[in-house]
Amino acid sequence: MTEDFPYEDIVNLPHPQSGRHTQMPLESRAAQFAPFAALTGHSDAIAETARRTDTFTELSTDQQLELSRRLTYALSFPDPPSITITYFRPDARKDGGAYITVTGTIKKLEPDYNLLTLTDGTQIPLTAITALQLPHIDNFNP
Repeated sequence: MTEDFPYEDIVNLPHPQSGRHTQMPLESRAAQFAPFAALTGHSDAIAETARRTDTFTELSTDQQLELSRRLTYALSFPDPPSITITYFRPDARKDGGAYITVTGTIKKLEPDYNLLTLTDGTQIPLTAITALQLPHIDNFNP
C-alpha cells in the first residue's frame, strides 16, 4: 500500500453481489429517493402561475337595467322558465376569475342577500351576473 493511494488494495475488486437477493432495478432505486426531492411542489406552483384567469368587466347602467328587466320578466311566470345565466366567479387563489354559464330554473331570489338560487342549488350573486338569456324569448323570430 502506498501513501499516494491508500485504497489501492480494494479499488479493482469486483462489486459485491448478493447471492440471496436479486439486484434492485434502477427505476426502483431512483423512486426510493423521490420523497426527498428538493423541489417538491415546484411543478404545481408553475402550473398555478401559468393558469389564466379573466378579469371582471363592469356592466354599463343600460346593461344592468336590461338584466334587471329580464330577471323580473322570468320571475313573473307562475312556473319560472328555464334560463341561461352567465356570471363571473372570482378565483380563490389569484386575481381574476372565470365566466361561468349555467342553465336552470330559478328557485328563489333573495335581494337582501344579493343572491339568486337555482333549483339545482347553484347560488349566484346578483352583482356577478353578466348575461341572462330566456330561450323562449331570445329565440323568438316573428
